Amino acid sequence: MRIWRNAQLATMADDRLGIIEDGAIAVEDGRIAWVGRAQDAPAGESVDCEGAWLLPGLIDCHTHLVFGGDRAAEYEQRLAGASYEEIARAGGGILSSVRATRAADDAALLAQSLPRLDGLLAEGVTTVEVKSGYGLDADSECKQLRVARALAGARAVNITTTLLAAHATPPEFAGRRAEYARHVAEHILPLAAREGLADAVDAFADSIAFTNEETGWVFAAAREAGLPVKLHADQLTDQGGAALAAAWRALSADHLERSNEGGLAAMGRAGTVAVLLPGAAFTLRETAHPDVAAMRRHGVRMALSTDMNPGSSPARSLLLMLNLGCTLFRMTVAEALLGVTRHAAAALGMADRGVLAPGMRADFALYRISRPAELCYWMGHNPCLGRVVGGVRA
Repeated sequence: MRIWRNAQLATMADDRLGIIEDGAIAVEDGRIAWVGRAQDAPAGESVDCEGAWLLPGLIDCHTHLVFGGDRAAEYEQRLAGASYEEIARAGGGILSSVRATRAADDAALLAQSLPRLDGLLAEGVTTVEVKSGYGLDADSECKQLRVARALAGARAVNITTTLLAAHATPPEFAGRRAEYARHVAEHILPLAAREGLADAVDAFADSIAFTNEETGWVFAAAREAGLPVKLHADQLTDQGGAALAAAWRALSADHLERSNEGGLAAMGRAGTVAVLLPGAAFTLRETAHPDVAAMRRHGVRMALSTDMNPGSSPARSLLLMLNLGCTLFRMTVAEALLGVTRHAAAALGMADRGVLAPGMRADFALYRISRPAELCYWMGHNPCLGRVVGGVRA
């Protein structure tokens, strides 16, 4: 047994961050065996944390990290006045990333993705969700998911994968959106499930993407395959996505900039987690923000994530999202920190992480800070001293 001593703990065990001053953590066989005051710690090999703060390993629960190319030119177009929707309807946006991703082989995609992942790991991230959605055909979607799986072999990190083939209509199905949605449900999704490449299924229900009915076809196929679902909901328009996600008992509904209160109340009853993505709101200069006050009223758990992607959120820092979540969305420090730990784990359906408690995975991060609020306060500063993944210093 190894005992991590001389530490300040933010266990995330309660809504006040579960702080234990002069704490210690006992780790055995990759799991947390004990947490408490250092004076009560069991015997074992000691590791001196030198007064650092220990938090559960951060969880980035919504990323599109594996993709080809970039969309810096479109960023310039948006600065000149073009809207995200206008660019997408002109053949840019997601479809430009589809072309670059289809053209790249596995090795090229892995080489492009690793530096993005490394930036997250340097900040204390130990679990990352990676979506497909830039392939939009069976071979390319599976290629993205294979590369995502390969990231875990190349780095000390937990990777969970999500099939997002219902992200946009590919050019070969132009004008036949509903037919493509059927193709996802009947061909792409079953293939990814058979090959064990997807841990969950996502869809984009909005004015430039899929209708709620078409999303239902995909979700029904996911249910048949035994895979949980998530939803990109109400980002550009209120399509009733929050209520749709709740009706399907989705793990999470993500974005929610324009969700109505009835839908948020339904999410609270269903236990569906709200994943808030301030990087996208910031990049797109959105004036509509998620109704955090309504989420509080209805007991909706809130997670935070980078939404790292080449178009609407080229964000490579989860620590920055903590600041933006507090500054743009008016989350409290406790809500933001729970949003990248305990509630982010819930958004992925992972009950074995996100909290420093006996029985949990021994995933945690060490920070040279005076109090946890510093992680939300600073912009462009990384105080992470290191990570422990499965009980091993990474």
